[in-house]
Amino acid sequence: MKTFFSVLLLLIGINLIGQNPKSYELYNSKGKKVSWEKMTKDLQKQDVVFFGELHNSAIAHWLQLELTKNLYMKVTNKLALAAEMFEADNQIIIDEYLNDLIAIKNFEEEARLWDNYKTDYKPLLEFAKQHSIPFIASNIPRRYAALVNKKGFKGLEELSDEAKKWLPPLPVPFDIELPGYAKMLKMAAHMPGKKGNAENLAKAQAIKDATMAHFIVQNMQPGMLMLHFNGRYHSDNHEGIVWYVKEYAPEAKIKTISTVLQNDVNEILDKNTTVADYILVVNEDVTETY
Repeated sequence: MKTFFSVLLLLIGINLIGQNPKSYELYNSKGKKVSWEKMTKDLQKQDVVFFGELHNSAIAHWLQLELTKNLYMKVTNKLALAAEMFEADNQIIIDEYLNDLIAIKNFEEEARLWDNYKTDYKPLLEFAKQHSIPFIASNIPRRYAALVNKKGFKGLEELSDEAKKWLPPLPVPFDIELPGYAKMLKMAAHMPGKKGNAENLAKAQAIKDATMAHFIVQNMQPGMLMLHFNGRYHSDNHEGIVWYVKEYAPEAKIKTISTVLQNDVNEILDKNTTVADYILVVNEDVTETY
């Protein structure tokens, strides 16, 4: 009998291994599976949609492009794109490239592009170029985030009026008790060399969030849908950028997507259901882009 059950379990295991593997599944915040079509129909009614990615997730990058295509089919000239991966003072370079004023070589040499730009973000920018979709560089120039990390928000006051064009209005509202910033504060307190300056690390994160929110709101128009791409930490739990958009534009209709990894995508873990309005659960075995 023992041998029989051993063989039975082996056969069941072989059968499960032979099943078609799933690379991802979509869920809503109630932990229920949701179809791509239903999610897209909901998202097209919003003012701003945040797609929180894992920067090296091939599935997330593929679905960002697919979502862009789907929303463009639904709202056409009412769609705008924006991204953390482009810094605000590079907006002129992006606009020049999108309008065929400069060559791709000049654009890629002069814009401060992420190392994974060509594989992960170039398809989005090229789709925007092909269809004349506005593309907003929303992030703070990295030198100013570094300034906040060194001197806090007071360092921004020392900048010229020209430099402050790439910042949100000063002074920047800041709530250190938001769980995301509080977590960073706790982590920083245990980092070498950061114990006495831990709050500035959270403020450096906050100035990125505030700047992205500022340029999103600045470029919002009635009836337009803004699709923003960012690391999930910037929009999870409706904190970060989302919190600042609500500060700057309280009436904005907002939905969020977050990307999480699980070894089984067929059922979402409880801890992942609350991070966003829609959760992209990716199989942790899927190849990453870097």
